[in-house]
Amino acid sequence: MLVDDDPVVRFGLRMMLSGAPDLSVVAEAGDGAEAVALARRHRPDVVLMDIRMPGTDGLTATESLRSRPGAPQVVVLTTFDADAHVLRALRAGAAGFLLKDTPPDELVVAVRHAAQGRPVLSPGVTRRLIDRVAEAGQDDRKAEARRRLDVLADRERVVAAEIGAGRTNAEIAARHHLGLTTVKTHVSAILTKLDLNNRVQVALLAHEAGLTTDD
Repeated sequence: MLVDDDPVVRFGLRMMLSGAPDLSVVAEAGDGAEAVALARRHRPDVVLMDIRMPGTDGLTATESLRSRPGAPQVVVLTTFDADAHVLRALRAGAAGFLLKDTPPDELVVAVRHAAQGRPVLSPGVTRRLIDRVAEAGQDDRKAEARRRLDVLADRERVVAAEIGAGRTNAEIAARHHLGLTTVKTHVSAILTKLDLNNRVQVALLAHEAGLTTDD
Protein backbone atom coordinates (compact mmCIF):
# COMPACT_ATOMS: atom_id res chain seq x y z
CA MET A 1 0.00 0.00 0.00
CA LEU A 2 1.22 3.48 -0.90
CA VAL A 3 0.61 6.36 1.51
CA ASP A 4 1.47 9.92 0.44
CA ASP A 5 -0.58 13.10 0.22
CA ASP A 6 0.92 13.87 -3.20
CA PRO A 7 -0.82 11.85 -5.95
CA VAL A 8 2.16 12.42 -8.25
CA VAL A 9 4.46 10.72 -5.76
CA ARG A 10 2.04 7.82 -5.43
CA PHE A 11 1.86 7.50 -9.21
CA GLY A 12 5.63 7.42 -9.45
CA LEU A 13 5.91 4.75 -6.74
CA ARG A 14 3.22 2.66 -8.43
CA MET A 15 5.04 2.88 -11.76
CA MET A 16 8.35 1.87 -10.19
CA LEU A 17 6.78 -1.18 -8.52
CA SER A 18 4.62 -2.22 -11.46
CA GLY A 19 7.47 -3.91 -13.31
CA ALA A 20 8.04 -6.48 -10.55
CA PRO A 21 5.93 -9.60 -11.19
CA ASP A 22 5.80 -10.54 -7.49
CA LEU A 23 4.59 -7.14 -6.25
CA SER A 24 1.11 -5.65 -6.44
CA VAL A 25 -0.13 -2.29 -5.17
CA VAL A 26 -3.43 -3.12 -3.45
CA ALA A 27 -4.35 0.36 -2.18
CA GLU A 28 -3.32 4.03 -2.05
CA ALA A 29 -4.02 6.54 0.71
CA GLY A 30 -3.58 10.30 0.94
CA ASP A 31 -3.23 10.55 4.73
CA GLY A 32 -2.62 8.43 7.79
CA ALA A 33 -6.26 7.95 8.81
CA GLU A 34 -7.16 6.66 5.36
CA ALA A 35 -4.11 4.38 5.46
CA VAL A 36 -5.20 2.74 8.72
CA ALA A 37 -8.71 2.18 7.37
CA LEU A 38 -7.48 0.76 4.05
CA ALA A 39 -4.95 -1.48 5.79
CA ARG A 40 -7.79 -3.15 7.71
CA ARG A 41 -9.64 -3.76 4.45
CA HIS A 42 -6.80 -4.83 2.15
CA ARG A 43 -4.28 -6.30 4.65
CA PRO A 44 -1.12 -5.33 2.72
CA ASP A 45 2.17 -7.02 3.53
CA VAL A 46 4.12 -3.77 3.21
CA VAL A 47 3.15 -0.10 3.56
CA LEU A 48 5.28 2.67 2.05
CA MET A 49 4.45 5.56 4.39
CA ASP A 50 5.14 9.26 3.95
CA ILE A 51 5.80 11.07 7.23
CA ARG A 52 4.59 14.61 6.69
CA MET A 53 0.94 14.68 5.63
CA PRO A 54 -1.99 16.90 6.58
CA GLY A 55 -4.47 15.45 9.04
CA THR A 56 -3.21 12.21 10.53
CA ASP A 57 0.51 12.09 9.81
CA GLY A 58 2.57 9.06 8.92
CA LEU A 59 4.06 8.68 12.39
CA THR A 60 0.67 8.36 14.06
CA ALA A 61 -0.46 5.97 11.34
CA THR A 62 2.70 3.86 11.72
CA GLU A 63 2.22 3.57 15.46
CA SER A 64 -1.41 2.58 14.95
CA LEU A 65 -0.63 0.00 12.27
CA ARG A 66 2.28 -1.59 14.13
CA SER A 67 0.28 -1.93 17.36
CA ARG A 68 -2.24 -4.29 15.73
CA PRO A 69 -2.05 -8.09 15.44
CA GLY A 70 -0.85 -9.19 12.01
CA ALA A 71 0.59 -5.73 11.40
CA PRO A 72 2.05 -4.96 7.97
CA GLN A 73 5.69 -4.02 7.65
CA VAL A 74 5.98 -0.23 7.39
CA VAL A 75 8.74 1.51 5.47
CA VAL A 76 8.75 5.28 5.98
CA LEU A 77 9.51 7.63 3.11
CA THR A 78 11.61 10.74 3.67
CA THR A 79 13.54 13.33 1.71
CA PHE A 80 16.66 13.10 3.86
CA ASP A 81 18.30 10.52 6.09
CA ALA A 82 18.70 12.23 9.49
CA ASP A 83 15.20 13.10 10.59
CA ALA A 84 14.02 12.84 14.22
CA HIS A 85 10.61 11.84 12.87
CA VAL A 86 12.21 8.84 11.15
CA LEU A 87 13.75 7.81 14.47
CA ARG A 88 10.31 7.90 16.12
CA ALA A 89 8.91 5.74 13.32
CA LEU A 90 11.72 3.21 13.79
CA ARG A 91 11.03 3.09 17.53
CA ALA A 92 7.38 2.42 16.72
CA GLY A 93 8.42 -0.66 14.77
CA ALA A 94 8.90 0.54 11.19
CA ALA A 95 11.09 -1.86 9.21
CA GLY A 96 13.25 1.04 8.01
CA PHE A 97 13.13 4.00 5.71
CA LEU A 98 13.70 4.94 2.11
CA LEU A 99 14.69 8.22 0.56
CA LYS A 100 12.08 9.42 -1.91
CA ASP A 101 14.67 9.47 -4.69
CA THR A 102 15.50 5.77 -4.24
CA PRO A 103 16.12 4.19 -7.69
CA PRO A 104 13.37 1.82 -8.92
CA ASP A 105 15.42 -1.38 -8.65
CA GLU A 106 16.43 -0.55 -5.07
CA LEU A 107 12.82 0.27 -4.19
CA VAL A 108 11.68 -3.15 -5.41
CA VAL A 109 14.40 -4.91 -3.42
CA ALA A 110 13.52 -2.88 -0.32
CA VAL A 111 9.85 -3.85 -0.52
CA ARG A 112 10.80 -7.51 -0.88
CA HIS A 113 13.12 -7.28 2.13
CA ALA A 114 10.43 -5.59 4.23
CA ALA A 115 7.94 -8.31 3.32
CA GLN A 116 10.46 -10.87 4.61
CA GLY A 117 10.87 -8.97 7.89
CA ARG A 118 14.35 -7.75 7.03
CA PRO A 119 15.54 -4.20 7.90
CA VAL A 120 15.33 -1.74 5.01
CA LEU A 121 18.41 0.37 5.68
CA SER A 122 22.11 -0.22 5.78
CA PRO A 123 23.97 -0.47 9.11
CA GLY A 124 25.97 2.64 8.22
CA VAL A 125 22.86 4.69 7.59
CA THR A 126 21.28 3.37 10.79
CA ARG A 127 24.23 4.46 12.91
CA ARG A 128 24.46 7.87 11.21
CA LEU A 129 20.78 8.47 11.78
CA ILE A 130 21.00 7.48 15.44
CA ASP A 131 24.14 9.55 16.05
CA ARG A 132 22.65 12.69 14.51
CA VAL A 133 19.20 12.75 16.09
CA ALA A 134 19.44 10.88 19.41
CA GLU A 135 21.23 13.52 21.49
CA ALA A 136 18.42 15.43 23.27
CA GLY A 137 17.46 13.85 26.60
CA GLN A 138 20.32 11.40 26.25
CA ASP A 139 20.90 10.80 29.98
CA ASP A 140 17.28 9.92 30.72
CA ARG A 141 17.06 7.62 27.72
CA LYS A 142 20.35 5.95 28.63
CA ALA A 143 19.15 5.11 32.14
CA GLU A 144 15.83 3.76 30.85
CA ALA A 145 17.53 1.75 28.09
CA ARG A 146 19.98 0.20 30.55
CA ARG A 147 17.09 -0.72 32.86
CA ARG A 148 15.32 -2.50 30.00
CA LEU A 149 18.47 -4.38 28.97
CA ASP A 150 18.92 -5.75 32.49
CA VAL A 151 16.53 -8.59 31.59
CA LEU A 152 19.04 -9.99 29.07
CA ALA A 153 21.50 -12.75 29.83
CA ASP A 154 25.19 -11.95 29.33
CA ARG A 155 25.44 -13.59 25.90
CA GLU A 156 22.21 -11.89 24.81
CA ARG A 157 23.69 -8.52 25.80
CA VAL A 158 26.72 -9.26 23.63
CA VAL A 159 24.50 -10.10 20.67
CA ALA A 160 22.40 -6.97 21.28
CA ALA A 161 25.56 -4.87 21.21
CA GLU A 162 26.60 -6.47 17.92
CA ILE A 163 23.16 -5.73 16.45
CA GLY A 164 23.65 -2.14 17.60
CA ALA A 165 26.90 -2.10 15.67
CA GLY A 166 24.98 -3.14 12.55
CA ARG A 167 26.38 -6.64 12.24
CA THR A 168 24.46 -9.47 10.60
CA ASN A 169 23.79 -12.82 12.26
CA ALA A 170 26.56 -14.41 10.20
CA GLU A 171 29.05 -11.72 11.26
CA ILE A 172 28.06 -12.11 14.91
CA ALA A 173 28.48 -15.87 14.68
CA ALA A 174 31.95 -15.53 13.17
CA ARG A 175 33.14 -12.91 15.67
CA HIS A 176 32.06 -14.94 18.70
CA HIS A 177 32.60 -18.48 17.39
CA LEU A 178 28.91 -19.32 17.62
CA GLY A 179 26.67 -21.33 15.36
CA LEU A 180 24.31 -19.34 13.18
CA THR A 181 21.32 -21.14 14.73
CA THR A 182 22.56 -20.14 18.19
CA VAL A 183 22.77 -16.50 17.17
CA LYS A 184 19.25 -16.63 15.73
CA THR A 185 18.03 -18.13 19.01
CA HIS A 186 19.66 -15.29 20.95
CA VAL A 187 18.11 -12.69 18.63
CA SER A 188 14.66 -14.22 19.07
CA ALA A 189 15.11 -14.21 22.85
CA ILE A 190 16.20 -10.57 22.80
CA LEU A 191 13.16 -9.52 20.79
CA THR A 192 10.84 -11.47 23.10
CA LYS A 193 12.35 -10.26 26.38
CA LEU A 194 12.45 -6.63 25.26
CA ASP A 195 9.01 -6.79 23.59
CA LEU A 196 10.47 -5.50 20.32
CA ASN A 197 9.62 -6.62 16.80
CA ASN A 198 12.73 -5.99 14.72
CA ARG A 199 16.50 -5.56 14.77
CA VAL A 200 16.35 -1.83 14.15
CA GLN A 201 14.59 -1.34 17.49
CA VAL A 202 17.25 -3.46 19.19
CA ALA A 203 19.98 -1.34 17.59
CA LEU A 204 18.33 1.87 18.82
CA LEU A 205 17.99 0.56 22.35
CA ALA A 206 21.56 -0.75 22.45
CA HIS A 207 22.85 2.60 21.24
CA GLU A 208 20.80 4.56 23.78
CA ALA A 209 22.10 2.33 26.58
CA GLY A 210 25.67 2.96 25.48
CA LEU A 211 26.06 -0.76 24.89
CA THR A 212 29.14 -1.42 22.78
CA THR A 213 30.74 -4.52 21.31
CA ASP A 214 33.36 -4.30 24.06
CA ASP A 215 30.72 -4.70 26.82
